Amino acid sequence: MSPKIEKTALEEMFAHIRAKTKWPIDSAMLWGYFFTDTNRAKLNKAADELRKRGYAVVGIREPTVDDDDQQTLVLHVERLETHNPESLYLRNEDLYKLADDFHLASYDGMDVGPPPL
Repeated sequence: MSPKIEKTALEEMFAHIRAKTKWPIDSAMLWGYFFTDTNRAKLNKAADELRKRGYAVVGIREPTVDDDDQQTLVLHVERLETHNPESLYLRNEDLYKLADDFHLASYDGMDVGPPPL
């Protein structure tokens, strides 16, 4: 499993976005969240649960081959949300737990972009 994203890293990310972009980071943004596993069925079950929780399922990216010759799939979900470092840290904690509950290889983190127009 990947190391968890620390709150200090999220604080730095928010500071960087404020300094380097014109994005309204303190408003609703489009947050993407990523999960990995080699088993598509497990990712589909997690996707169903995330859909129930209000996430839009973008899709499952086709396999990439990792160092152990395993074919790793990536589930991508997204949701329009307003976060600060604390709330994003709590969201990540919830998603790490979901990955653990569904026995996924990892919750692989998030990305963010401006909301759709």
